Amino acid sequence: MKKIYLLSTLLLTGLTACSDENPATDPENNQENQELPEWYYTGGELGTAFISTSAAYEQPTPAVENADMTLSFKRGEQLFEKVFVSNPDGVRGGLGPTYVRSSCMHCHPGYGHGKSQPDGPFQTNDMGNGYLLVVYNPSTNAYVNWLAGMPQGHATVPFKAPLDESKVILTWHEYTDAYGNKFPDGETYSLRYPEVTLPKDAVYAYNEGVLSDADMGSYEVRLESTIGIYGTGLLDAISDEDLKAEYAKQEKDGYLKNGINPAFFQNGEWTNQYTSKEATSDGKKYPYRFTYALSRGPLQDAAGANAFWNITNVTRSDRKYHYKDAGGYYAKAAAQDPDVQAGFADYIAQVDPEKKHSDWHTADMEQNILNYLNATSLEAEISDQSYIDLMVWHRGLAVPAARNIDDEEVLRGKELFEQIGCAYCHKPSWTTGNDEIRDPAGFFTGSTANELPRYPNQKIWPYSDMIQHKLHMQNDIRTGWCRTTPLWGRGLHQRCTGAEYADRLHDCRARTTTEAIMWHGTSKESDAYETTEKFRQLSKEDRDAIVKFIDSI
Repeated sequence: MKKIYLLSTLLLTGLTACSDENPATDPENNQENQELPEWYYTGGELGTAFISTSAAYEQPTPAVENADMTLSFKRGEQLFEKVFVSNPDGVRGGLGPTYVRSSCMHCHPGYGHGKSQPDGPFQTNDMGNGYLLVVYNPSTNAYVNWLAGMPQGHATVPFKAPLDESKVILTWHEYTDAYGNKFPDGETYSLRYPEVTLPKDAVYAYNEGVLSDADMGSYEVRLESTIGIYGTGLLDAISDEDLKAEYAKQEKDGYLKNGINPAFFQNGEWTNQYTSKEATSDGKKYPYRFTYALSRGPLQDAAGANAFWNITNVTRSDRKYHYKDAGGYYAKAAAQDPDVQAGFADYIAQVDPEKKHSDWHTADMEQNILNYLNATSLEAEISDQSYIDLMVWHRGLAVPAARNIDDEEVLRGKELFEQIGCAYCHKPSWTTGNDEIRDPAGFFTGSTANELPRYPNQKIWPYSDMIQHKLHMQNDIRTGWCRTTPLWGRGLHQRCTGAEYADRLHDCRARTTTEAIMWHGTSKESDAYETTEKFRQLSKEDRDAIVKFIDSI
């Protein structure tokens, strides 16, 4: 048990902002030494914020304040919130030449995960659309090489977007499960899933004749929403040894019918670990722990650090090249486009006024464009300090404390959550390790690593085992394997983002928490089928209690 000792300080940080949700912290009931349960402190002593208003996801951790990093945190926050521009000069210059979004905030409304979008064209200019298109070959599950891994629907003049988003169509379909979407007591629920159509003529390189039907081959499209940023520093602080122990435990238990993804772990050992692909890589191997697909290792070279470059295509000192498709089709198409050729001289005169790169200014315009788009020695458009500030902010976002901690229905829901088996994959708590900053890309090393907030030896409550499992849902995620999403703070999504729905699961298909639970059991092959069946058999009062608990953590 933990105690509140400095009531006045906690009140100043917004502890009682929503006292109707937290009676235990209501100023009229609170006592200086009142005891609160451990799970109230979702991020431990160094990672929890005591506010549950619409700004709940935006708070710095106590670790940020303790280390006197508040100013750096605020500068990083500005980089996250503000739009980048194509002008080469200024703090937020350098957008493009092609890009996914013009700001981080576009994808992470209210600092959370993206909001589900309605039927129709895929419009990423809409604030809150955090969807990323996953375009892959269904026979290999590998991303296609004719679009960037995060497909780019925008470009700066004179370039043209690699993908015409107006031709990409999102359609929602209703789904009926084996029980007719009805509980045994008669209560009904709805299920839906998204489908995305991406015609060949939506791809710029195809229209320009550079990309052929044979080059494109067979492909499918799925949606993945951005994830919440808060608390990622705490997840990074979980030790590699403890993460491996959880994998080994689950493999030995053998409870889940799909087992452990052999692409990462088998027979008690890692089969694959993360190594940075950057030229500055430290060459070391680290367990995968971030993104639905487990595509990244330590946070300092994970999704946020990567997105700060590839979403906006703004270069930095350790990323002096453009983010583009692996096959090089876009560069060839742009180089041959008469419109791009006609405007390139004016464009490059602003980017490189002193003509430091002579191969961008020759008489061969097509070759100039190719040289520029394929260059690996571009000028850094973001300073090192700005990148440090961004990562202080990224690593320094706190997790909102749990709500309704003395509500009898919530406490009953917590008990049932564990009884029916939800807590096996949604592992309630971890204790962080020494939290030594690791950066596979080699930027945050030595004294630079000391400029980031740390969370050693904290008991945290993310409700995730950090491992991939299979649910076998209709129009499922690419490969079918998906890392267990941390549940902490997710109940505040609508309040913080203004979303219409709760937007749960990897593609925001679940409009409510109940829908999310029921999607776990639509297939008998799902790792969570038996647990979902137990949920179905509960009384409505008990089902509601579990939902209220999940929405309170």
